[in-house]
Amino acid sequence: MTPNPERHLSDALPGHLPRHVAIIMDGNGRWAAKRHLPRVAGHRQGVEAVRVIVRAAGELGIEYLTLYGFSSENWKRPAEEVSDLMGLLRLFIRRDLAELHQNGVQVRVIGDRDHLELDIVALIDEAEALTRNNTRLKLQIAFNYGGQNEITTAMRRIAHEVKAGRLDPDAITPDIVSGFLDTAGIPDPDLIIRTSGEKRLSNFLIWQGAYAELVFSDALWPDFTPEKLREAVLEYCGRSRRFGGLDAGPAGQS
Repeated sequence: MTPNPERHLSDALPGHLPRHVAIIMDGNGRWAAKRHLPRVAGHRQGVEAVRVIVRAAGELGIEYLTLYGFSSENWKRPAEEVSDLMGLLRLFIRRDLAELHQNGVQVRVIGDRDHLELDIVALIDEAEALTRNNTRLKLQIAFNYGGQNEITTAMRRIAHEVKAGRLDPDAITPDIVSGFLDTAGIPDPDLIIRTSGEKRLSNFLIWQGAYAELVFSDALWPDFTPEKLREAVLEYCGRSRRFGGLDAGPAGQS
């Protein structure tokens, strides 16, 4: 029998794996340009990579996977490209929801839904409702998401609570703030991966990622394979996470 490298990694490093991996999926357009294809072809191939990586994350034993699918700044792109991206979200949910549910994946979409078309919001609601009780892998898709907008909205909600007398300003802690974010109830990411060789967070999980380990892959997102995910996780496992204190040993032992 051919050994499964992902399963071997999970078995070899019990307790050391990151609970929560977040990925900035970058490079679809450049992938298409290298092949003299329209940008939408890169986005379509990127959706195929999502399917493969979600499956690989589950096999590795990762509990939470957050994928940066569409930022609140992406509306500045050409209208045709934005329309294509919306269509791909529809396609992903309609085509893959049954398989995700069957495989025990819980789906949650974070980000601002106010400016999304009603049919997309309905699809998101359906996906979340159907998979709510699944526990094998918790998949968050950041769509129409921006970290600064998320924090601003959280501050506004906290201010309303203070004004209404339901929250004492002196009682506000980082944990309180976290409870007002889109990711409330989700542990902060242990590992953030960005593909395509770019080295910035691009407004992604900027509160939650305060102490995340960062790994930058030169692979364009459509070329990001389960083996490259495994390599990123192995790099994480070899690091020391101190959280501002002394050396706590290999990542995952903190």
